[in-house]
Amino acid sequence: MPSTSSRRSRRPSRRTVLATGSALGGTLLAGGLPVQAGAATAAGVGSDPWRTVLDDADLVWQRMPKTWYEGPYLGNGLLGSGIYAEPGAEADTVRAVRFNVQHSEVQDHRPQFGSLFGLARLPIGHFTLEPVGTITGLDWRLGLRDAELTGTLTTDRGTLTIRALVHNFRSVLAVEVTPSEGERDFTWVFHPAEAISPRAAFRPLPEGYTANPPAETGKYDGISAAVQPLLSGGQHVTAWRERTWGRTRTLYVHVAHSYPKSTALGRALAAVRGASKLSYDLLAVAHRAWWHAFYRQSFLSLPDARMQRFYWIQLYKTASAARRDAPVMATSGPWLESTPWPNTWWNLNVQLEYWLIHGSNHLELDAVTRALSEFRDHLKAEMAPAYRADSLGIPRTTDTSLVNGGATDPALGYGVGVPGQDPPTPEVGNLTWALHNVWLSYRHTMDESILRDVLFPLLREAINYYLHFLEPGTDGKLHLPATFSPEYGGNSRDCNYDLMLLTWGCRTLLESAEVLGIDDKSAPRWREVLARRAPYPTDDNGFMIGADIPFAKSHRHYSHLLAVYPLYELTGRTPDEKALIEKSLAHWVGFEGALQGYTFTGAASMSALLGKGEDALAYLGQLMSRFIQPNTMYKESGPVIETPLSAAQSLHDMVCQSWGGIIRVFPALPTAWADLTVHNFRTQGAFLLSAVRKGGVTRWVRLVSEAGAPCVVRPGITGPIEVRDGRGRPLRYESVSDGAIKVALRKGDSALITAKGDRPDLRITPVEPNEEAPRWGLPG
Repeated sequence: MPSTSSRRSRRPSRRTVLATGSALGGTLLAGGLPVQAGAATAAGVGSDPWRTVLDDADLVWQRMPKTWYEGPYLGNGLLGSGIYAEPGAEADTVRAVRFNVQHSEVQDHRPQFGSLFGLARLPIGHFTLEPVGTITGLDWRLGLRDAELTGTLTTDRGTLTIRALVHNFRSVLAVEVTPSEGERDFTWVFHPAEAISPRAAFRPLPEGYTANPPAETGKYDGISAAVQPLLSGGQHVTAWRERTWGRTRTLYVHVAHSYPKSTALGRALAAVRGASKLSYDLLAVAHRAWWHAFYRQSFLSLPDARMQRFYWIQLYKTASAARRDAPVMATSGPWLESTPWPNTWWNLNVQLEYWLIHGSNHLELDAVTRALSEFRDHLKAEMAPAYRADSLGIPRTTDTSLVNGGATDPALGYGVGVPGQDPPTPEVGNLTWALHNVWLSYRHTMDESILRDVLFPLLREAINYYLHFLEPGTDGKLHLPATFSPEYGGNSRDCNYDLMLLTWGCRTLLESAEVLGIDDKSAPRWREVLARRAPYPTDDNGFMIGADIPFAKSHRHYSHLLAVYPLYELTGRTPDEKALIEKSLAHWVGFEGALQGYTFTGAASMSALLGKGEDALAYLGQLMSRFIQPNTMYKESGPVIETPLSAAQSLHDMVCQSWGGIIRVFPALPTAWADLTVHNFRTQGAFLLSAVRKGGVTRWVRLVSEAGAPCVVRPGITGPIEVRDGRGRPLRYESVSDGAIKVALRKGDSALITAKGDRPDLRITPVEPNEEAPRWGLPG
């Protein structure tokens, strides 16, 4: 196994490479577009922009990680493994390495104890790699491109060379260890965890709630298994086998869950039996191929080396934690750790976790649209009985099938709020906000089946719930009774969180009905809401929490600002509107004390909306310096992963925005980002954007239409422009306003926009960094 330093010497340099649509002999040629004759030959043969940026983004460890926030992590949306030192009695001595084994489907099934106890994600256990000697050093690399951990452990008795992956298709953790002579007798030990809600370490146990029975470990025809019975019925099973291949020993691990039947054991044994027939090298072939193809769906390179690495790590993290057919990500993804929040959170976390899949062109990870559609009957069952006939909502906290369990004690889980109820209740608008994510998936694909089968019917009933409570006031406006703004505390009439979501929902229903050709009987009511809805409550400091509650204390959540971001209902179209946004943003972040990481990602995206790239970068800088951990994970009272993922979306918002039917290219770049390359960035309207900026000047913009939707783009190219089709022929365009142009593109057509008379180099290249920066991980 090569050392980290020797691998680095063979890495491709950050030099110019040719790129766009399809690979040709290691380079990428601008699909169908004319390339200058000299330019095409300037690219190094065999160079690959994706390999360049991915190898550069690898995390490295030359110091032993002690926690989940420091160590490597592997996953496939279901099975997850975080890797770090096994805690021991001697603080300065490391005698074993922990490989956690957790799974996003493994949960309890006792709804009477609520989503945070009775339906909580359950810890499974961990393996310890126990060398013969005492660990004295390590040299690890988490290779993003292959999604593998490689490297060596050094002990006072020798070395252990390691390769590890969580197989994309087989959902098997495979760890190959090649020992030196003095370490031939190293061992693996499995430690089953107590099957109890992790919240038990933070809150008193509900009356009558007990842990599940201990796991039962046994051998089954050469395969070991820990069978965890559940008090509710069902089981989860961890099965494993170690095989010897020459000097190398490989551990194969699989986890299966079943409820209410106890069928997980057979599936777990079969998975291990099948995987262990293959050596690590053979097992890795299909796994690596999936990951290589995954990354090539889009490309982003910018001159801030640490930020660029961070971005690619978030793509790796998301693909390790999410799949369309996997459960919607819980607060810590598939890597369950000690946490007071052992389930899925719908008042911000889920929404932020999935934003980046759209621009990065990874709709195959969209579990939100699939889950909301699949479990819509559960959403109805979560409503108070009086509203189930025509309304839907989602609780703040749910299990994998979007069930909260009906617990009335907030310590057990948070249901759907009831407007006007006292004392304060959970949120009303969480489903409407989650459906905004579904709307984004529709807008970025223009797939009308999403609109027809999921968004329209679910949003219609989510808005119906609001309509039950809207009442006219003495001012002639329609008002909401008291509802709850996420996390601020206290209920308020005309809560901005709900008024803003209600407004977006009614507008979206009317637009969707028009697209679908539906003459809906509720359309007049939706129009009435838009015409008569009470204005958003404001005061001298900007947006209030609601009519009864000013924004007057430190608050991490931007629930009172959703109309600005992410709904883009208010965008600064007039001087007064822009001043209101600026004042509200400054007032919100001006209160220190309760601010958290996602405060700064939200502030960065709002600054990007206003075209303030320097401010956006400054907010992301605060996030990085104050909150992001060595492996790019994030923590508050427990592990949560939405904030780093939403930071990747903040980068997207600086690079491209496509709200309101206009594609804005490089709308909020700081001065330091004079060079930038983006390729196959997916925008609303189902366009794929490629663009290059050099020396502070946008050289060219290319758009490919996947749906034939109207194409209005603000390319950001100063002076007269030319627009050409995929064969280099002139395309007619219409100037619209403020630097935007309208181009008629049919499905499959493309347009190249350049300065008039310019024939720029059309290669996609990783940009040179402004300065060197430390790698993520724990480098020496």
